[in-house]
Amino acid sequence: MGKSKRKPDKEQYVNLPYAQLKSDAWRSLSGAAIKVWLELHTRFHGGNNGDVRLSMNEAVKALGMSKGTVQRAFVELEEKGFIALQNPGNWYHRKAHEWRLTTKRMQTPKGVDVATNDWQKWQAKTKDGPPEYPSPSPIGPPRYPKPAYGSTREPVRAISKARLGTRVGH
Repeated sequence: MGKSKRKPDKEQYVNLPYAQLKSDAWRSLSGAAIKVWLELHTRFHGGNNGDVRLSMNEAVKALGMSKGTVQRAFVELEEKGFIALQNPGNWYHRKAHEWRLTTKRMQTPKGVDVATNDWQKWQAKTKDGPPEYPSPSPIGPPRYPKPAYGSTREPVRAISKARLGTRVGH
């Protein structure tokens, strides 16, 4: 049997459908979250969904970001439904979390599960509450009006440079 001429690193790609790219969930992702999502996809090889591993330290080195930024990116991706934690890792046994990519199908012992695409269910949180309970008045008075200058006991007036006597001659 001869060697395959196929080069797996050069032929793999990440499919980004327009429905995903134009979704509110995708457009609300930070740049760090998108970089982590792409790095997770480089570790997906067709049959290992649910076992895609990327540790914090690997992501920090590969992407050139801080640990805090990488951790926030993982949380953001999970909250918005792009990834799901299958098996938590263990720091003491040096084992990274195992992630499931919700945009890919997953092989299970019972067969193949279709992609869940949890990102389609994500909705942005609004300032007034959840989107299903909008406020009756979109424009209203501020909740806690602040005085323009100082406090009610000691108002402060703006002092101009002319009142201070500073004159600049040109």
